[in-house]
Amino acid sequence: MATPSEVGLSPVTAFALVGALGVGAQWLAWRLNLPAIVLMLVAGLLVGPVFGFLDPSVAMGDLLQPIVAIAVAIILFEGGLTLNFKSLTDAATGVKRLVLIGGPVGWLLSAGVLHYVGGLSWATASVFGGIMIVTGPTVIAPLLRQARLKRRPAALLQWEAIVNDPVGALAAVLAFQVVLVGQTAATVQEAVTTLAIGILVATLVGLAGGWGVAKSFSRGWVPEYMKVPVLFVSVLVAFAASDALLHESGLLAVTIMGVWIANAHLPSHAEMHRFKEHATILLVSGVFILLAANMNRETLLSMNWQTLATVMAVILFARPVTVLVSLALSDVPWRERLLVAFTGPRGVVLVAVAGLFGDRLVQAGIEDAAQISTLAFALVAGTVVLHGFTLKPIARLLGLTASTTPGVLLVGGSRWTVELGALLNKLDLPVMISDPNRSHLRDARAAGLQIYTGDILSEGAEHRLDLMAYATVIAATDNDAYNTLVATDLAPEFGRENVYQLNRDTSESARYALPPKLGGRALGAGETYWEVQRRMWDGWEFRSTTLSDEFTLQNWYDTHPEGIPIADIGPRGTLRILGPEDQPKETRGTRLIAMLPKKEHRARAEGQA
Repeated sequence: MATPSEVGLSPVTAFALVGALGVGAQWLAWRLNLPAIVLMLVAGLLVGPVFGFLDPSVAMGDLLQPIVAIAVAIILFEGGLTLNFKSLTDAATGVKRLVLIGGPVGWLLSAGVLHYVGGLSWATASVFGGIMIVTGPTVIAPLLRQARLKRRPAALLQWEAIVNDPVGALAAVLAFQVVLVGQTAATVQEAVTTLAIGILVATLVGLAGGWGVAKSFSRGWVPEYMKVPVLFVSVLVAFAASDALLHESGLLAVTIMGVWIANAHLPSHAEMHRFKEHATILLVSGVFILLAANMNRETLLSMNWQTLATVMAVILFARPVTVLVSLALSDVPWRERLLVAFTGPRGVVLVAVAGLFGDRLVQAGIEDAAQISTLAFALVAGTVVLHGFTLKPIARLLGLTASTTPGVLLVGGSRWTVELGALLNKLDLPVMISDPNRSHLRDARAAGLQIYTGDILSEGAEHRLDLMAYATVIAATDNDAYNTLVATDLAPEFGRENVYQLNRDTSESARYALPPKLGGRALGAGETYWEVQRRMWDGWEFRSTTLSDEFTLQNWYDTHPEGIPIADIGPRGTLRILGPEDQPKETRGTRLIAMLPKKEHRARAEGQA
């Protein structure tokens, strides 16, 4: 019986399958709290070389390579779009060292490992070594949130990944240009001239494209609803134009274009941010599935001890030496140096760019470049799995975790937030209360709680606060609009399921009622700020009760008929905020946190009854 790949899928069916697998793997990874790239790798290999359901080179034919090239161009443009020089200036000295020193050193060491251990030619090793500078920004973010590192080591790893994303691709582009002109040019002078022209053309096209987009957006020449489409098309035009003028220069052009736009201080940051998120999820997952499925069984079976030795040499030699050399004589503590040195997960960009340049090098007559895809997949799988399981234990061993238990960020200084924060803090949960008004935080300071005076959405908060220590946000100011803004803005970072706010005033007399689709989830009994404050003025308080076989949840309800459950903490210390429709867990050892009338008020009410 013929396999599906032998029968042949139509291009439309292949696209649908790739999309379903890519997005499905991303969603499943989110549900299971696993690195998405591992599930995408497994999915692509299963439908491709293992079971033969999809052969992209057959289903898409000559369209496969242009599709991958355009997708990689957009991914690299997105990487350039993250390079805001102001943020880079504010970053730690260690980040600059990891980029300015670590980039060239990592390129050299990786190329050496690929040549001497992996057996690749210097031409192939130089191109792939440049790509290996990239440490996977799409992979490091979920690992950091899971490990809950302290601020500085987390910043070092995160910013290195963000900045080195386009830097690594640029290094690969430059190395490829050298190899390409070396293969075609008759003399060294011609090779240098061709390379210089290529860099100049790509730079001019990238700068022109970035300047044009920034100018048209800032002058209001493009309506808001067309900004994302115009941005998308501009990237394609810049890529195609540069490639038409000089082959393979398009990737450099779109990276430069992204950097220019990132530093143009455009007012449409939110729209571009959404474009970046959507493009990254769709294209990264699609490209990864395509490249994994396009591998053949012979390639997989060709992995041997040399492949394993190459991966281990990169993890245990090239990466640590690069980091230790970069951070030598710096003010970064040795514990943080060790953690960063042995943490370098590679991601989708590495595989996508490696697959693209591997094909290009093979077409240029360099046969051993066919091994690039195999090594790229092996390196990604090895580093993601290894660091996914070891980052948190190593960080905890070195004392670099922000907290052992995820905490709560309370926005708004009031009696309600202070008493809730004091109780959570007593139960060993990290708590921070933020408010722009310093006087609102007086009671929080007196209670010994950690505070932040300022806007939680400001750049100052982003750069100064260690938000990795917090997993839950509760917006509880007296301004419904600000609560909604905080919840809406922080939802992508914390997850919408972990962002709450006091209920908005939705009465008909509320002249400034906001759309219900905005904001966070309701908590407690779904009361507004003034309703919970009124309870506090009437003598209500927060109390915690531990459930047991002798005192069950039903016993609690019978004892406290007026009580309003706010949260529960499981036996393992996991905090869960409760909404109007949520029921506390009945597990023995669960701590139930609730709002209750004070004892004298409860006794008076019982006596009157």
